[in-house]
Amino acid sequence: MGMKNLVMLLFLYLVTPTTFVAADQTLIQKTCRSTLYYALCMSSLKSDPTSLTADTKGLAAIMASIGAANATATSAYLSSQLPTSANNNKNNSNRTKLIRQCSEKYAFAAEALRASLKDLAEETYDYAYMHVAAAADYANVCRNGFKVFPTVAYPATLRRREEGLKRICRVVLGILDLLGW
Repeated sequence: MGMKNLVMLLFLYLVTPTTFVAADQTLIQKTCRSTLYYALCMSSLKSDPTSLTADTKGLAAIMASIGAANATATSAYLSSQLPTSANNNKNNSNRTKLIRQCSEKYAFAAEALRASLKDLAEETYDYAYMHVAAAADYANVCRNGFKVFPTVAYPATLRRREEGLKRICRVVLGILDLLGW
């Protein structure tokens, strides 16, 4: 191989990845503009290096995976908030019951988001949409449980986690809308 060919190969090697990254950044930006939460979409997808090589379906899968991780983390957090010893205080008993139920609801949300990944792989986008919407609704069910016991305050930390999961789900739904199902 001549020096000229070696220089050309080196040039292509150095230039080509930049060109692909720029094109993929454009797809990510275009995709995120179609969602309700552009900044969340951009920061989430940029945090995953595989987004640079993903198509729109792949971007939806990345966001659904982020949502599943979020829901799983919230479920684990809630489980860690359960008391280790029984307390006869009725208000504490109601709080424990609600926290346990919420932990289960967030676990169900994670399962629904994982099911949406399977739906995406099978290109059954209507089912993916249904599973993502269900995941967001599980967070609502948790919050609504606290309304049954007005003496038990809905924790601010859980309110923030609920809003985070619902925003992630809305981003996924916005990306799914682009898939033309």
